[in-house]
Amino acid sequence: MTTYDERANLSDLSATAGEVRRCVESVIEGKPEAVRLSLTVLLAEGHLLIEDVPGVGKTMLAKALARSVDCSVRRIQFTPDLLPSDITGVSVYDQQRKDFEFKPGAVFAQVVIGDEINRASPKTQSALLESMEERQVTIDGQTYELPDPFMVVATQNPVEMEGTYPLPEAQRDRFMARISLGYPSPSAELEMLDVHGSASPLEDLQPVAHAHDIVKLIETVRRVHVADAVRRYAVELVAATRAHPDLRLGASPRATLHLLRASRAAAALAGREFALPDDVQALAVPVLAHRLLPTAQAQLNRRTAEQVAAEILQRVPVPAFGSGPGHGHGAGPGAGAPPGAYGQPQQPGRPPTGAGGRPPTGQPRGF
Repeated sequence: MTTYDERANLSDLSATAGEVRRCVESVIEGKPEAVRLSLTVLLAEGHLLIEDVPGVGKTMLAKALARSVDCSVRRIQFTPDLLPSDITGVSVYDQQRKDFEFKPGAVFAQVVIGDEINRASPKTQSALLESMEERQVTIDGQTYELPDPFMVVATQNPVEMEGTYPLPEAQRDRFMARISLGYPSPSAELEMLDVHGSASPLEDLQPVAHAHDIVKLIETVRRVHVADAVRRYAVELVAATRAHPDLRLGASPRATLHLLRASRAAAALAGREFALPDDVQALAVPVLAHRLLPTAQAQLNRRTAEQVAAEILQRVPVPAFGSGPGHGHGAGPGAGAPPGAYGQPQQPGRPPTGAGGRPPTGQPRGF
């Protein structure tokens, strides 16, 4: 078990995460938000789903993130003929030992890249369910633990593309966040031609962090304080998805947990020991949208899950700064949080959080 002295502090986290970010951005040009969210998911012990049209760098982002950390990496090309045993492993009879021997599958790695995951059948996709949730694999009644850290980075094409199967709801719910890279700007695409035109920079990419460093950073993220007001705000956002008239399936309690963990990681990457409602707001759409199923009428009206999630963010009130018991979103001492804004310790000379006693809205500052 990791002791307190072995854990990293926020300055170590910012330095290591900054090195990994710069390493990934040397390969992926013009997508700093996608890189930041990828790091957030990694430090929040989640799994990442990258969805977009072919050729925009989905697999390149997954490979760059994996190669930036010195850990075991396995890539799985999902195809219609892929079997579940190709992912989890299989027991093979050993003639010399007169016994079955387990041959681990591709999932036994610290970073698993699932390329075009929705080209395999739902039966094969379900082979990842246990590993993504419980970080273990059960074969023939025997349970095998997966290495730490463990992260699945999957890419998929839009379901409108030929030869794709839609991801089952249970599979999508296990991904902490979904991102879309989109087409690069003309300047970023021009820079891409200069960098990738003659050789792939991915081949020269060297690790800038070790797997045990990431484990220490994850321990640091776990210590980030989340006040009761911020927790309630996350719960209210998720609850609003379950009652929205344009949705036939809202977000699950697992989504609430993922939103909380991602908010902790975002706060740590911003150099804070406490999470703000801004962290929850910035992550709500990428964490919740892929779990939501619009109604048939909403689909006819061309309402996307992202639009509904953004609308919910506008409707659910943000907790007020420093309100106490009886104020609904109280974060003061009477509400069970330590003194200060959303639980951060008061320090001499600390600048005010925001005008009028409320924290500034918008996305949290990067690292």
